[in-house]
Amino acid sequence: MKRFLLALLPFLLISAADTPQKAYVEKFAAYAVNEMYRSGVPASITLAQGMLESRNGLSDLAAKGNNHFGIKCHTDWKGATMRVDDETRGECFRVYDSAYQSFQDHSDFLRYRSRYHFLFDYEITDYKAWAYGLKKAGYATDPQYPAKLIKLIEENDLARFDRMKPSDFEPVAQLEEEEILESTPDKAARKVKVKKVRKRARAAKSEAPAVEEIPESPTVMEEPRPAANEEFSFPLTRKVYTQNGVPFVYAERGDTYASLAASYNLFPKEILRFNDLEVSEELLPGTMVYLQAKKKQTRRGLDKYIVEEDGESLRDICQHFGVRQSAIVKLNVFSSTHRLREGDTILLRK
Repeated sequence: MKRFLLALLPFLLISAADTPQKAYVEKFAAYAVNEMYRSGVPASITLAQGMLESRNGLSDLAAKGNNHFGIKCHTDWKGATMRVDDETRGECFRVYDSAYQSFQDHSDFLRYRSRYHFLFDYEITDYKAWAYGLKKAGYATDPQYPAKLIKLIEENDLARFDRMKPSDFEPVAQLEEEEILESTPDKAARKVKVKKVRKRARAAKSEAPAVEEIPESPTVMEEPRPAANEEFSFPLTRKVYTQNGVPFVYAERGDTYASLAASYNLFPKEILRFNDLEVSEELLPGTMVYLQAKKKQTRRGLDKYIVEEDGESLRDICQHFGVRQSAIVKLNVFSSTHRLREGDTILLRK
């Protein structure tokens, strides 16, 4: 018996060293780093959330549906689904072709929902601020959620990935293709999924920046910086900001659209048109008022917005991002009676 245990000991040591946490990190670190450079979400946070939400990739939702972050269907999901008992019985969850698609959806979930925008003001390496910020934004109800994320990050040295680049790993498209080949037994389905991966890889390559850089927050407000052949000439009585390259001011008590038009040498109907209005309305303090025509789409990297609650105003969304409401209606093929619902995805650029 003693001889048997001694012979078994090396295998037990190897098994103990190769923990589910280590296996998860080795398999998905490249995905998290790639998403950090695409979306601005720290790789350490993404990995820790994935480990926690999917039980290191061993949950039914992760194993059968490639859903590592517990993202539910919502009204805009058109893909495959699976039913899982969560807060209530038989809740609808998204199913992905690969784990990488789940990582992408998780990044988009944080980047394109307004309640998480403040997170992108934190340093990419400040995982503690991100962990507590996620709890503050309502990502999880567990009061220990930040502490659990921080523990996973520190025990597994996940912060090192916040200082890495996609070029430190094999190309994500290649890893995703290998993942699909390993996990999809049906040849026909495998062929279709791989074809999608290669198509996305070609599209991403054509839009990739020349230098790898982490994108800035999608809500950054800047002082006006005129582009070539463009001049901003406004009174200096109040501070002028820009959103999406379009100058605007914040309304103050007593302002009206007509009074602001007069201050900035605009016609009353002109300033209304710049702000997607046909007739004037009460102007509350703190309201964004654009002084030039808004853009037809947002800048690259800010492609969409996910609606936070039923009945949210499309005009308010367009004002927030500095885009014309008519252009967004056309891009999304909305009817004149379209009502936004929680979870809807609004495309902000082609």
